[in-house]
Formats: sequence, C-alpha cells, structure tokens
Amino acid sequence: MYLAHTDRDTALLQLARRAAHMAGDLLLQGAAEGRPTTLTKSSPTDLVTVYDQRSEECIVELLTAHRPDDGILGEEGGERPGGSGVRWVIDPLDGTANFVSGYPAFAVSLAAERAGVTQVGVVYDPCRRETFTAIRGQGAMCNGRPLTASRADRLEQALVSTGFSTDSEVRHHQAECAARVVPRVRDLRGSGSAALDLCWVAAGRLDGYYEADIRPWDRAAGALIAQEAGAWVGGAAGAPPDDALTLACAPALAERLRALVGAE
Repeated sequence: MYLAHTDRDTALLQLARRAAHMAGDLLLQGAAEGRPTTLTKSSPTDLVTVYDQRSEECIVELLTAHRPDDGILGEEGGERPGGSGVRWVIDPLDGTANFVSGYPAFAVSLAAERAGVTQVGVVYDPCRRETFTAIRGQGAMCNGRPLTASRADRLEQALVSTGFSTDSEVRHHQAECAARVVPRVRDLRGSGSAALDLCWVAAGRLDGYYEADIRPWDRAAGALIAQEAGAWVGGAAGAPPDDALTLACAPALAERLRALVGAE
C-alpha cells in the first residue's frame, strides 16, 4: 500500500515538474519581449498580466489532459471541483510585480493536495533554472540535490525575509512589524515571491521567512518544500500556516520569531 501511494505521488511530481517547466519557459519568452501590459485586480498594486493567464492556461491544459478528474484551484482561474480526491493548487506567476519590472525573481508554483493535505510541491525558478521539489515524507530537493534548512539558533544572526500585501492598510501593519523585526535580526530581505522565499528557507539561504495576507497558491508548494527540508513551518498559532500568517524558519528560531511577528 505504501509503495503504491509513493508511486502515485511520484507520478504527480513528474507531471507537476513538466507543467512548471512549460509555464516557466513561456514566462521567460514573455520577459524577453519587454515590459508587458498590466491590469489591476483588487488594488492599484495588485497586478496581473497576460502571462499570468497564459501560464495558468498552459498548466491547466496539461494537467487536465493527463488527469481530467482532478480538482483545480488557480490564482487566475478560480476553483474547479474534481472527483479523484486530488486537487492542484496553482500559482502560475508568483512575483508578478517583479516580472513586470524585469526583476529576475519570479516563479511557477504547483502543489497537489489529497484530503486537503499537500502531498507534492514543485516551485520552478526559470531565471536561475532551479526546480525545487518535495513529496511528503521523502525530503526536498533542488535540481535533484537534497535540501537542508538552516540550523541557526540565534535570532540576532538570522537573515530573514518578508513580503508586503497589495492592500494599503495591511501594508501599513506589515511595515510596523518589519520595524520590530529589523533591530532583532541580522538583516531583513524581500524577494517579492513567497514561493521563492519558502524555497530559499529550504535551501538554507534564508534562516527565516514570514508574511501575512498570502493565499494558498502562494504558499502550498513552498511550505511543503521548506518543511521537508527540515524547517519549522506554521502560523501565528502554530501549524499549519494560513492566510493570516505564513512562517518558515530554522526550528530553533521558531518560538522567538513567531512571538516577534505573530501580532502582525
């Protein structure tokens, strides 16, 4: 039974990786064409481009061709129910503001859930040609190499990343939180992509990452990858992360960092 379950998840991972690479190549083509036309969604800073939409269409087309009964939750296309017990959670372009500006920090993120629990995660960084992957219970990898999260145990020596909402009121509170964090850590970063930040925690490039007001498609794959690499992953009240707060960090930093940002 376990082997059958593992084989099934391996097949999901292979399909997700193929979809992410196809979408990532499409995004690179778009980036090479120059600054794209943008539209706004919930606020003037909440951007979407035709490439967000094309990327998701490319992913969904491939997934449905191979697994027509799966459910899908996509950032651009909304939710479609399925009958297989598997649901895909898709962010076709995480880091749209970066993409629009030609800043090379954006990613394609896909996760496969079963019974509401993420089993497989893939985040593809097309600019660096890095593919981060994880299967629950089997560890995390980047381009086939095992990942190990930071083992930092001193908050004042930690390199931490965060992000900011497109909602102006939420951004105000996030700025107040960042002001509390900066004096307590080695330095504060912000890539503009939650998926990449979570994967960089998994790779040990960051000692911690926190962000409020992010959605399932932003964190689903990256949170699993960070957790499988040995990071502590949760929210203000503990595990799992939610829309209120996503936190991933070296395990020894979890209690102090969560106390510091939990009021965000």
